[in-house]
Amino acid sequence: MTIRIKRVYDPPAPEDGARVLVDRLWPRGLTKEAAALDAWMKDVAPSHELRKWFHAHPPQWGKFREKYLTELTTGAAHAALQELHDLAVKRRGLTLLFASKSVDQNHAVILKQLVAGGRKPPTGTGPVRAVAAGRARAARRR
Repeated sequence: MTIRIKRVYDPPAPEDGARVLVDRLWPRGLTKEAAALDAWMKDVAPSHELRKWFHAHPPQWGKFREKYLTELTTGAAHAALQELHDLAVKRRGLTLLFASKSVDQNHAVILKQLVAGGRKPPTGTGPVRAVAAGRARAARRR
């Protein structure tokens, strides 16, 4: 299963597989036809409060990641994340679409890691600890 992330403003490609918008808000200036979506999963996106907080504090990526992973453990977000994982398995290809200008630091990056890693939705601090352990192993190799 291949998981990709790309800006929703980028043109659709045949290798995209299922195209899923993972933002809570509809992207400005984009028509539904141009987006060519298979699904729009608002519940897997960060809350309005968290999105506003990160917009005001972009250097605090680690803190955003931690808060977002915590949000993904709640009811609707947890169910939507499981649905996203099921869709990726069923379609054998998934492109997570986002509107953020930052390609490296946005919630779709975190979602891709969760879905591509085959992990079940987080139940607490597990994924955060797993990523920290991976960083520690990478640092030892250097």
